[in-house]
Amino acid sequence: MEEKVIYVPVETLRAFMYQVFHKCGVPEEDARICADVLIASDIRGIPSHGVNRLKMYYDRIKQGILSPITQFEIVKETETTAVVDGHHGMGHVIGYKSMQLAMEKARRYGMGAVAVRNSSHFGIAGYYALMAAEAGMIGLAFTNARPSVAPTFSVEPMLGTNPIAFACPTDEEFPFCFDAATSITQRGKIEVLARLGKPTPAGWVIGRDGSLATDTHAILKGIPKGEYALLPLGGPGEEMGGHKGYGLSVMVELLCAALQGGAFLKDLSGFDERGNPRPHQLGHFFMAIDIEHFVPLEDFKRTAGSILRALRAAEKAPGAERIYTAGEKAHLATVRAYERGIPLNDSVQRDLKFLRDELGITEVKLPF
Repeated sequence: MEEKVIYVPVETLRAFMYQVFHKCGVPEEDARICADVLIASDIRGIPSHGVNRLKMYYDRIKQGILSPITQFEIVKETETTAVVDGHHGMGHVIGYKSMQLAMEKARRYGMGAVAVRNSSHFGIAGYYALMAAEAGMIGLAFTNARPSVAPTFSVEPMLGTNPIAFACPTDEEFPFCFDAATSITQRGKIEVLARLGKPTPAGWVIGRDGSLATDTHAILKGIPKGEYALLPLGGPGEEMGGHKGYGLSVMVELLCAALQGGAFLKDLSGFDERGNPRPHQLGHFFMAIDIEHFVPLEDFKRTAGSILRALRAAEKAPGAERIYTAGEKAHLATVRAYERGIPLNDSVQRDLKFLRDELGITEVKLPF
């Protein structure tokens, strides 16, 4: 049976997500931040980290492993740095306030860096890097994550998908924004495949026996048990550069755990030694660089734009229609999203109906 996809206006979906967070006990302003981070993912064409994940946050709050009230505590601070304890609050709020803090320091001293411990899933890393880019700065954002990725020459899930996000302003309509996991894919994309009833492409996941796995539902059930692992960028072994993706992932882990004295690797699983759910204890790292401390902002934007245009003008491979630079596809997706709305498949519609009925949401009318 063909799946029924419904397009929902951006602002309708944003308002609905705000209501869900707010009715779960998240304070008004914090709920707006959470909804804004999630809708930013959908708008930019990244369904794995948008409204798809809304019920996950609801479930974690109900389980008691995610606090709807975020205690943002600065435990150590200098002119250019800070260490923050999020006390297992909303990762979106912790990330937003941490990048704000880094930007304030950068505006005054040229650079600002904030390391975070005891946080939770914060959506797309690119959201926080873009905060800086929109303020005329360079932004970097990193996070570790629950173990799902095998080190090179291993089949055991040890590292998270550990994304790297970098954004900067340009003289074009949109900023440059690179936001990618250090694994070939992330669990969220496999969750999307599960919702669509599709197999996982061979080469994304390795089984405990060393074979490449494709059974999407088995993979999702097996990763928490250590039966499957995602592969680092480059794939298994070193022939195609898998050790490079592995090394980048470890770099993120070091920035997000060692720099703030937090949990790491398997301690981020969300389960204790008896298998009971517990906070994920994630760590983040944010950096903002004020461009004006180096060169005039307009000069930087012009040079950055020239670099991107030169890359897009390179000779195309046979059959290729065009060359993109990071952030361009997201810009085009944003234009489409505001014109058509956000596509929601049957599975997401069921989740939203459940949340609407369970929380008694009447303030926003969904078209299903």
